[in-house]
Amino acid sequence: MDQHPNREEYRRTHSSLNLKRNRTLALDLTGLKTGNVLARGLGLVLILLVGITLSWGAHFYFALHNGIDRASGSPGATSARIASKQPISVLILGVDQGIEGRHDQGNSDTMILATANPSKNTATMTSIPRDTLADIKGDPGNKYFMFRVNSAYQVGGNQGAVKTVESLFNVPIYYYVEVNMKALKSLVNAVGGVDVQVPFDFSYDWCDFHKGKQHLNGRHAVAYVRMRKEDPRGDYGRQLRQRQVIETVAHKAMSVNTISNYRKLVQIFAKYVKTNLSFNDMFFLALNYRGTIKNLKSNYLQGHDAWIDGASIQVASTPAIQKISNMVRKNLNLAKVTVNNEETRQNELNANNVDWSNPEAFTTYRVYDQGTGENDTKVDTTPANNANSTSKKGIFDIFK
Repeated sequence: MDQHPNREEYRRTHSSLNLKRNRTLALDLTGLKTGNVLARGLGLVLILLVGITLSWGAHFYFALHNGIDRASGSPGATSARIASKQPISVLILGVDQGIEGRHDQGNSDTMILATANPSKNTATMTSIPRDTLADIKGDPGNKYFMFRVNSAYQVGGNQGAVKTVESLFNVPIYYYVEVNMKALKSLVNAVGGVDVQVPFDFSYDWCDFHKGKQHLNGRHAVAYVRMRKEDPRGDYGRQLRQRQVIETVAHKAMSVNTISNYRKLVQIFAKYVKTNLSFNDMFFLALNYRGTIKNLKSNYLQGHDAWIDGASIQVASTPAIQKISNMVRKNLNLAKVTVNNEETRQNELNANNVDWSNPEAFTTYRVYDQGTGENDTKVDTTPANNANSTSKKGIFDIFK
């Protein structure tokens, strides 16, 4: 006789066990309401969206990381000064390479010296007019002397500009950010243009501007920030328009619509920006220095119009130079020192030639050769460490 009952017999004899599916792993659909199904479905979708967002965000992070580090040429390490939350100074340079058909080194039409002190939560931003008379540093041959401060970039690149501004105010400059003017055009186009309040009607570089709100594309934005001669405030008015466009671009670059085009922004940064700040530096700045922007003090170096050897120049008085030096050094936790450099020496030698209270442009201010006259300059090199060069001649005939 068969010892193994067939399927029907087994089922009949064991029906009392009332076997059911494993409810530990199986979902009982009989007690599940429609609302619960919807909630669980939305939860699943949310989890998927968060996962996709985090993945995309990580991709964006590393792409931006690589782009910025390519611009800085550094491996991404955080500098000791920023890591220890010490006060910092940054020279921002807007250079005009490739604009209006230029193929040479170009000049730094925009020069802004910024400082940030995280312990005080204070920041300063000082605009330096491009035509300011300064002792040009950074030339390896030591053959250049007094001329417009923006020519320091043409002579010695960003390092020449840094050394020149350090000497002008007797302050240390730890970092620089050099932005090609072509970057502004590309950035404005990448964010879909910018809306600005035009202060008055003017035309520049085949672009027309009308008083009031106006939408600008990249080419128009570059023209808008470059025009100077038609502005009744001269270079000071241009500096205001530069900040206007830069602030608008920064705001739009943070928007959701712009982030979708992050690849363009990273490419622009890598191609048109040079800096000695690494991505980690910028990341630490964003985390630990952002409070300083709440107490930002804006200023500019005030100059006096002058004509020297047929060139239009802005001459800063010694008190004006000292004022900026004091403000910057204070925010860097440095003691105030009396500025004693080539610029102040030239002012002293011209004491009998000009009247600083006269609003008319100077026509009698002259540049004395280095080593002539009284009180030859010994620039205070602490902590900027700028050597005072010798045997330099004027370069007005070269840069006119």
